[in-house]
Amino acid sequence: MNDVSVVVVDDEPLIRSGLRAIIDAEPDLTVVGEAGDGAEVLSVVRRTQPDVVLMDVRMPAVDGIQATRLLLEGVDPAPRVLVVTTFENDDYVYDALRAGASGFLLKRTPPDDIIAAIRTVASSESLLFPEAIRALALAHVSTQSQPTGLERYQLTEREQEVLRLMAKGLSNAEIAAELILGVQTIKTHVANTLAKLGARDRTQAVILAYESGFVPLH
Repeated sequence: MNDVSVVVVDDEPLIRSGLRAIIDAEPDLTVVGEAGDGAEVLSVVRRTQPDVVLMDVRMPAVDGIQATRLLLEGVDPAPRVLVVTTFENDDYVYDALRAGASGFLLKRTPPDDIIAAIRTVASSESLLFPEAIRALALAHVSTQSQPTGLERYQLTEREQEVLRLMAKGLSNAEIAAELILGVQTIKTHVANTLAKLGARDRTQAVILAYESGFVPLH
């Protein structure tokens, strides 16, 4: 993977400086900008063009959800957004993922895991913390509603298989091994699946799979 540039967004200067120190200590990661509120994100990102934005979910003026929406609507190509939160079951986190964030981190996450998460999100080769996303979906998706399925998206049987394996957190290489196919073929299936679902990345595709009942939560 090429070097990854990062923008850190948090209303607490101490958190920003701590994340910057962790990230800049890695030879392949660089913090190229900071913002103290979601209202500043768009201008900072346009100026620095980062690969990944670490986005605090709760900020005083513009929160991480709205800032994520503004970012994905206002920048092309948009960076990956990794939401940073204090509470794992925060309603804001699920809303941010639905708005287009690619994953989330807890503020107490160990430095090595923060670095690994940034690299995972930047490469977009696998789903970040699949069990945590499933737990969030379980807390927010009504299990009483009638499953709608994904029929209207006209996924092929192979694309459906790939989506189920994406939901388990498998990487392209792992999916290829599971289905006995080439990695490049899997990349094509993943790209086609995301395009048909209108999903920005694996996270939105998997959330849609959970919300439609295509991938059971239980």
